[in-house]
This record gives sequence, structure tokens and C-alpha cells, in this order.
Amino acid sequence: MRRRAVVRRGPGLVGTVARTAVVAGTATAVAKGVSGSMDAKAEQRQMEAEQQAAAQQQASQQQMDIEQMKRQMAAQQAQQPPAAPASPAAPDIMTQLTQLGQMRQAGLLTDEEFAAAKAKLLGG
Repeated sequence: MRRRAVVRRGPGLVGTVARTAVVAGTATAVAKGVSGSMDAKAEQRQMEAEQQAAAQQQASQQQMDIEQMKRQMAAQQAQQPPAAPASPAAPDIMTQLTQLGQMRQAGLLTDEEFAAAKAKLLGG
């Protein structure tokens, strides 16, 4: 019996499968690397957008806090009674004592009247 010679025209089945696996694996790795860098850029943009939104929210909250403090101050000021104006007609005690001393020296007051007026001014 004679054997027929088998002529190979390309790689066998195992070689073809191996080559296909290598090509597919390389393509997958390259695709993941490209999409991975795209994902990193997208994550960076998303993080920046979140930071900007947080900063805007914080500024808005601060503005609301300031407005609330203004309202509270206005309410407190409205509750306080107005300050009594100083009476320009009521001279201070030193001025009155000086006047009494001058009146005594001028002979308008006796020593007893001076002492009584002085005691009255000093609350005694």
C-alpha cells in the first residue's frame, strides 16, 4: 500500500486557531487601552464638574446664611426699644455743684441752704 503524500498548503488547524487567538487578544488589549484612557478623561471631566457644582452650592449656601443673619439682625433691632435721647436741659452734677458754690459765694445761699442742696444733688 502506498501512502499518499499529504501536501500542506498553510498552517494546520491548531496553528490557525493559535494565530486567531493571538490576533483577537491583541485587538482586545488595544481596545481596552484606548477605552481606558478615554474613561480616565471622562472621569476627570466628571470630577471637575462635580467640584464646580459643589463650589457653586457652597457659595449659594453662604449667601443664604448671610441673608438669614441680616434678617435676624433686623428683627433684633426692631425688638430693641429706642434709646432715650439725652436731655440737654439736665446739667450734670458737677455743673450744678459749681453753680451752688457760686451762689453761696455771692451770698444768695446760706451755708445751711448750700449743704441741703448739695445733699439733695448727691442723693443723700
